Amino acid sequence: MRITLKSLLAATATCALAWAAPIAAQTTPTEAPASATALDPVKAAPALKDVDPALWVIKDEDTTIYLFGSIHVLKPGLGWFDDGVKTAFDSSDQLVLELVEPPAAEVQALFGKLAMDQQGKTLRSKMKDADRAVYDAAMGTLGLPAPAFDPFEPWAAGMTMSLLAIQKSGYEPNSGVEKQLTAAAKVSNKPIAGLETAEFQLGVFDTLPEAEQIAFLVETAKTINETTSMMEKMVDMWGSADTESLAQLMNEGMTSRTLYDALLTKRNANWAKWISARMAKPGVTFIAVGAGHLAGPTSVQALLPAYGLNATRVAY
Repeated sequence: MRITLKSLLAATATCALAWAAPIAAQTTPTEAPASATALDPVKAAPALKDVDPALWVIKDEDTTIYLFGSIHVLKPGLGWFDDGVKTAFDSSDQLVLELVEPPAAEVQALFGKLAMDQQGKTLRSKMKDADRAVYDAAMGTLGLPAPAFDPFEPWAAGMTMSLLAIQKSGYEPNSGVEKQLTAAAKVSNKPIAGLETAEFQLGVFDTLPEAEQIAFLVETAKTINETTSMMEKMVDMWGSADTESLAQLMNEGMTSRTLYDALLTKRNANWAKWISARMAKPGVTFIAVGAGHLAGPTSVQALLPAYGLNATRVAY
């Protein structure tokens, strides 16, 4: 079984990234800080590149739900929050995300509970010698001492390594879709709701068998120099609304059916059920979830016909 960063970005990384970002910032003091305007679309500089990600709509007589696939970490300057996406967002009464990011103290407490080894066993002691050598080399590539993440569970170390690698190439959590939408919703006094809790999202990773966590960590270490090029491909596909290619790229590492069901199928089914219930209430809702949830045979849209609903691509 092979778990990759693509798999995790396809499934759930929102809360993990909220914790890993400050850690990454602390370990890269020479990096330029995130732009002061990154969290405020109203004040943001003009987009350097226009992109048009896919957008869907589900409608009946008195209810409209927009469904938008997100990338959790982006470079500044992408002009995705305009045209049809902005029109749909502005017309909505409510923003719904995978989760509403908790206060920093709550996220830190959760990670202390879930992401740190409670028995005091060091991360590197859990690896075979060959895997440890690969990991140590990757840490060196990132400019970190090998024991830096020793208190972490393997999944948390892998997530932080991945974020460090892409941040070095200019990707910022503050420029990600959720951060931008949240900021815009606050400016316009739109209510914000979450489909899941932070504890649930982190629990998805924490409950993975240790062997699978280590496999993810070692795979991350092996491909640390390819992380940026992978992200570039993902963002290009997302920005050009090539949803099927994006789903294939993001989900190709999930060869374990158990993991695939936990990260995607079961959660997509929960969200399709939520949408069905929401359609019974009048109003306009804008939903943004990881792009990997909105393509492929078990996508949210593919599950909606069971409730008598159909999602239609919005042309813009």
